[in-house]
Amino acid sequence: MAPWEGRHPRRTRRIRLIAAPTATRSVPISRPLRALAAAAREARRWPSLLTVALCLVVGIPATISLTPDQELVSLGQPLSVGARAPDLSLSGPAQLVQVGNTELDIPKLRVWGPLRPRLTLGPVQRTPEAAQALAPGTSRQATADAAGALVTGFARWYGWAALCLLVITVAICAGVGYSRVLLVLRRQHRRATAGAEQLTATEVWQHSVGALRRTAGLALLAAALAWSACGGLAYQGAMQGLRTVGSLSDLVGTYRVSPSPVGPPVFGYSGAVIGDSRATLVGGPPVAEPSPTDLSCGRSGDSLAAELERLLAARVLNLACPSATVAAGLRGPQQRGDQQLPPQLGLLKQARDLDFVAVVIGPNDVGWSDFLRYCYGASNCSDNLSQGEFDYRLAAFDREYGELLADLDQLPGSPRIVVVNSYRVLETDARCPDARGRPPAVGLDPVKIELLNQRNDQLNSVLGDGARKYGFAVATPTLTTLCTPGTDGLGPDLRGLDDPFPFHPTGLGSLRMAASVAPLVATPTPQPPR
Repeated sequence: MAPWEGRHPRRTRRIRLIAAPTATRSVPISRPLRALAAAAREARRWPSLLTVALCLVVGIPATISLTPDQELVSLGQPLSVGARAPDLSLSGPAQLVQVGNTELDIPKLRVWGPLRPRLTLGPVQRTPEAAQALAPGTSRQATADAAGALVTGFARWYGWAALCLLVITVAICAGVGYSRVLLVLRRQHRRATAGAEQLTATEVWQHSVGALRRTAGLALLAAALAWSACGGLAYQGAMQGLRTVGSLSDLVGTYRVSPSPVGPPVFGYSGAVIGDSRATLVGGPPVAEPSPTDLSCGRSGDSLAAELERLLAARVLNLACPSATVAAGLRGPQQRGDQQLPPQLGLLKQARDLDFVAVVIGPNDVGWSDFLRYCYGASNCSDNLSQGEFDYRLAAFDREYGELLADLDQLPGSPRIVVVNSYRVLETDARCPDARGRPPAVGLDPVKIELLNQRNDQLNSVLGDGARKYGFAVATPTLTTLCTPGTDGLGPDLRGLDDPFPFHPTGLGSLRMAASVAPLVATPTPQPPR
């Protein structure tokens, strides 16, 4: 016993009584504070930072792209509201997508952030509700009601998008959590190989679940805050823009007037063909007793209209003319030499009791011959400049084509409409003189031919999408391409470079085009719901 313990027993006991509890007591920390501290530590770790970044950089754009548009009706018109595809710009306008319109911006609705509204309109219908938007007494209220319906539809889309973002965030967290577990197990395997102490399976599981829970909480919080900010910016931009809308044209743009009927009424025809030189079959045998317009347009006795007459045993009116486009030929007048031809659509409106109309249009509108010549002459025609020019022309055609579809939808008697797709000229592996071209042309190689075929597919996509939106039929002719050996002994379907009209159908090709149209006009075409 130490000397001082005997002399001062009370002091010793007092020291022990005081010192012992002090050595074992700890300051209690509440569970929420511990969780907050653990979350703060987790927020500084790279797996959590990576997860949050993926949820924001990948999750939000994916949500905007994957969430389907919400359908509604405003002013008697079918609409759908959603968001346009995100890009890297800090701000941008809302978007109007009308049948025949491609990425038509609405400058009055400019939004900051990635979430920018998109309005899809069409097909346009004539209804009493739509008439209210044009009447002076009800125009203002109708426009206000339309704006309110759009806001409600976008809010509904925003709610569904929030659920989609939740699912994507959880999926990203699960993927990252799974990867973290694999890394921990790999580390444990290395420790076991080195003979070091390992964690038990229970410890690994508890550690991984805790880390995943904290990471998921951080990711969900970050995604919720970011999505709320996107929604707030979108709402603010849209509302500020809608306050400046004074008319329906301010909101959805203007629409050109349909061509007026031209000439006296025409009777006795079951169908009609409008379009370009592929439908007239330039270079073929002339028609019997041609009119001045037949001569000016070089219409052939083997034209699409003539072949349809033979297949259907019915009279078919031929209004097609070479070099016709939607703007100059179908909806507007066309100049042929010193003769100005009236719009084909104006003549078509005077044809009575038609059962069908075949429409052959597209390549002239995008200047297809320009791209053909360029690819034949250049060593590489896959440059961004020519691609941008094609995209621009295709977008312009898309808008004009939409106006044509609306006109066709309002034809007297509601005949069946058949839109004829553009055909391919060459296959990718073509090696014949028609692919090599005439000297000093470089010619076409597989890369160039594939590029041209892809652009032809893009044109057909515009043709088909617009037609189906209105419930019109789409005919896809099956023509044997150039450089392909004939298998039936009937001759080629297309004319080669040695012909004055290269890449146009032959008489046999015109018959094959008619064969793709005839079954569609002989059976009713399903119409979209009104």
